[in-house]
Amino acid sequence: MPSDDTQVLNADEVGRFPAAAGFRMPAEWGSHQRCLIAWPSSARTEVWSDYYLLAQASYAAVARAIAAFEPVVMVARPADAGAARSYCGSDIEVLEMPIDDSFLRDSGPIFLVDSKGGLAAANFRFNSWGERYLPYDLDATIAERLCEYFGVRRFPVPMVLEGGSITVDGEGTLITTESCLLNPNRNPDLTKEKIEQHLMDYLGVTKVIWLKAGLGIDEDPDTDGHVDGVAFFTGVGRVVLHMVRDPQHPDFENFLENRRRLETTDARGRELEVIELDARSQPVMLGGVSIVENYINGYFANGGLVVPTAGTSDDARALEQLQAIVPDREVVGVPSTVVAYGGGGIHCITQQMP
Repeated sequence: MPSDDTQVLNADEVGRFPAAAGFRMPAEWGSHQRCLIAWPSSARTEVWSDYYLLAQASYAAVARAIAAFEPVVMVARPADAGAARSYCGSDIEVLEMPIDDSFLRDSGPIFLVDSKGGLAAANFRFNSWGERYLPYDLDATIAERLCEYFGVRRFPVPMVLEGGSITVDGEGTLITTESCLLNPNRNPDLTKEKIEQHLMDYLGVTKVIWLKAGLGIDEDPDTDGHVDGVAFFTGVGRVVLHMVRDPQHPDFENFLENRRRLETTDARGRELEVIELDARSQPVMLGGVSIVENYINGYFANGGLVVPTAGTSDDARALEQLQAIVPDREVVGVPSTVVAYGGGGIHCITQQMP
């Protein structure tokens, strides 16, 4: 699928932004061409400790689950491509590209569409979640290289942002968290107002709803509280909110404030329906670390919703609840505790191409 006619559109040079050119970020539940995933990198095995082989098996299981609904492209370091093909099987395309890490939701391009079926991408800057993991120079350029490979028009964005820090309804509304986007380790020179303007200019949204914090700072130290740990749009005007009513939970006050801030309207003036979901598993021990699986960190595939499971008795209840929320989709659980051990979930390791 490589193309030689990739257009790089720098908004400052051509005098227009993606939104002005008619592009917007569509809702994740829309139709996809394919799903992009990045293979666990042999250059970053310390993330997985003694569980690197298990991480590879888990990523392959996620890829195969999604491939039952839509094509999957697995991006792998050339040195890891053989292992990726062996684990994933012949139904999944392996694309060899140098990468540092394996969380493509955050480092990869954010794809945009226009009313004529055109495809483009917003290429935000990536700084490895506030310079947490070094080096990251390969991941900082993976969005550009993927756009070039697929022949997708690219809009460079003068702002650091990870894809897991936002969720959109495709009709102008975006939800994010102050704990992440306003953290000085991302964009210390940008005001909240300027960040909002970039989101509007480059993603085509017209209203930004700021939650206080993601699944917080205690349970999600790597990302400073991405929104994909606490909330996601499941339809126009419908938001699923990770909500814990236990006053002893360290994030209880944050959750209450998040709930209050969602008592509002979307970009088109519709009152939001908020579906509260206590989407946690019981703790699972892995390598001496207590892992609490977050069931809402999933991937909308064509006709499916692929979500992480923990191998506990909580799985069945969570899958049943999610199935009731998205009755028109097949909800599929994939054991993903090791992915959580490495710092993410199924949503974190995937990126949809509409």
